[in-house]
Amino acid sequence: MPIKLPETLPAYDILQNEGVMVMGEDRAARQDIRPLRIGLLNLMPKKIQTETQFARLIGATPLQIDLHLIRISSHETRNTAAEHMEAFYNPWTEVTDEKFDGLIITGAPIEHLPFEEVTYWDELTQIFEWTQTNVHSTLGVCWGGMAMINYFHDVPKHMLDHKAFGCFRHRNLAPASPYLRGFSDDLLMPVSRWTEMRQDEIEAVPALIPLISSDDTGPALVEDPDHRALYVFNHFEYDSGTLKEEYDRDVDAGQPINVPVNYYPDDDPENMPTNRWRSHAHLFYGNWINEIYQTTPFDLHAIGTDPR
Repeated sequence: MPIKLPETLPAYDILQNEGVMVMGEDRAARQDIRPLRIGLLNLMPKKIQTETQFARLIGATPLQIDLHLIRISSHETRNTAAEHMEAFYNPWTEVTDEKFDGLIITGAPIEHLPFEEVTYWDELTQIFEWTQTNVHSTLGVCWGGMAMINYFHDVPKHMLDHKAFGCFRHRNLAPASPYLRGFSDDLLMPVSRWTEMRQDEIEAVPALIPLISSDDTGPALVEDPDHRALYVFNHFEYDSGTLKEEYDRDVDAGQPINVPVNYYPDDDPENMPTNRWRSHAHLFYGNWINEIYQTTPFDLHAIGTDPR
């Protein structure tokens, strides 16, 4: 089944040209099924790039997805055209009465700040609480996942003395998890962050279930069943060239940055990078969407009212 997107959204043509099944409002309305309503709370500066990356992955599943783009109400983006935001995004305060089968909360380039100093922290914590009554399954990504696990379980984030940057090997800790169905015993994940969560501090919380971890960069995926949430601290959604864009940006700006680990062939930035995480990215998001489909109430209004 396709993902339903506005035909004027930039991701529509990009994904259609890649062979991803997309469809507009008219065609979706003629299908006699209930699509899964997935919200994307996009905290990243490059909104179009981020929304395309996530739409690509959740649009590859065999179910019809109705994607809703959401922004923080109290924060105005400076990196995406106002016309794009006006046309495709709703502020969270306008969707508080709506129910969603799934919600993705992205990362944000504000790792250096304590959570409480983030200008929209109060609204974001309201959103975290709102997910408990209005969202069936929430996925926090990178900083978004760190913020959620800190809010619900007081697990701290720690600054690193150098950026964790590149493609690192990770271990599958829970092969029987429905979210890791089809996963290899070890896998590569793109990592790009100045902070970390620590394995021992997560394992000290009985309610949390570690699913994927790395000896080099720590925990990568954690399940929080009590809050119907998953926290992924790395970037399955990255395009082949995303780490290259970040590296080139910092080099051009004269910022200290290491060549991303295990990313370029022979670790030579003159070579084109090789994508070795794409298959696990599709597996993970496909498994997440399938688990939502298997467990979400058919009646949207019942989301958040059923016992956990």
